[in-house]
Amino acid sequence: MSSPGSPVLVLNGPNLGRLGSREPDVYGATSYAGLVEACQSLGKELGLDVEVRETNDEGELISWLHEAADGAIPVVINPGAFTHYSYAMRDAAAQRTAPLIEVHISNPYAREEFRHNSVIAAVASGTVAGFGIGSYRLALRALADELAS
Repeated sequence: MSSPGSPVLVLNGPNLGRLGSREPDVYGATSYAGLVEACQSLGKELGLDVEVRETNDEGELISWLHEAADGAIPVVINPGAFTHYSYAMRDAAAQRTAPLIEVHISNPYAREEFRHNSVIAAVASGTVAGFGIGSYRLALRALADELAS
């Protein structure tokens, strides 16, 4: 297990603050508050100090990636739609100085073709997708394992 209180940022892009009401057949019934609670609760169990953030603003998400890079803070990121086209976000993620795991609630490859491309995946430590909110749990467990080794 990683050292107690190891900081981790869980960053969420556009529309993720609408979890629970946004297309529940695709994204499930868990609210954004439920996602925050699940991440923080598991983080505590894993010895991680998890801070969950959400924004609809590409620039703010990029600033948070810079903050993580400058502080060598591990990141779990669901870039939302920015996944598929934000080269600026890809460049910010490439500056990482700690593990960065891309996460998606749904399986992008089982959806529309435009969702099949991720500009983030090539600069991430790994990607977890298709397990609903469980994708975040799997990503946090992977981070804890990576930090422990």
